[in-house]
Amino acid sequence: MFTGIIEGLAEVKSIGKARKKGADTVVQVRLGPRMSRGLKVGDSVCINGACLTVTKLSKKDGGTAQFELVAETVRRTSLGSVKPGDRVNIERSMKVGERLEGHFVLGHVDGTAAILDRQETPSETKMWFQLDNASLAQSLVEKGSVAVDGISLTVVDVDGDKFSVSLIPHTL
Repeated sequence: MFTGIIEGLAEVKSIGKARKKGADTVVQVRLGPRMSRGLKVGDSVCINGACLTVTKLSKKDGGTAQFELVAETVRRTSLGSVKPGDRVNIERSMKVGERLEGHFVLGHVDGTAAILDRQETPSETKMWFQLDNASLAQSLVEKGSVAVDGISLTVVDVDGDKFSVSLIPHTL
């Protein structure tokens, strides 16, 4: 379980078809020494909002972790379109008894959305998204929580299959 408060950005080192039966894609992410400290095979890491399991770990090369993605993960997330060199949002799993800063994020991604518009005023930046699967809109409510690429955000508006969030400068 995660909070939606991004701890850092990591670089995608490689992505390709899985060679093992039961997996679709393998992605390697250079987490760096801070994010890989204490990490072990079998641990969960949230990458762009998706809960992934570390399947291989190398402390060399800046702390690189490997993750296997099933076809469902590739279909429902943006991870199937990342390329080597891309940066992804990273969050390590919650620790019981610590402060919860964002909201509960399971890391079970329901779908994707496209950015429609970015509206900037002196007092806020509002971003509008269009859901790729319109049926997901029934789960959105104004002032409810949504995670976009793993970032905990508050829904401002819901209009059919579109929704907006307002972003503070720190989040941007």
